[in-house]
Amino acid sequence: MTIKEYVNQQTIIKGDELHPVISCASIVAKVTRDNLMTKYAKDYPNYDWDKNMGYGTKSHYEGIKKSGVSVLHRKTFLS
Repeated sequence: MTIKEYVNQQTIIKGDELHPVISCASIVAKVTRDNLMTKYAKDYPNYDWDKNMGYGTKSHYEGIKKSGVSVLHRKTFLS
């Protein structure tokens, strides 16, 4: 079975250094994610999302130990 969805895809190693449009997309994605983490911090205050922007920090892992995982946590990341 062949997946045709990505037939015309091209991988560009270090594309963000070579193509401004990739650099811009990376910045937009980072800012969007940071804004989401700030919003999630209000909805789920036990995890310090606004302090770690989604990356594991000591306080974030302590929040998981104390409150368990939220619906936002990627279960595959924790295993």
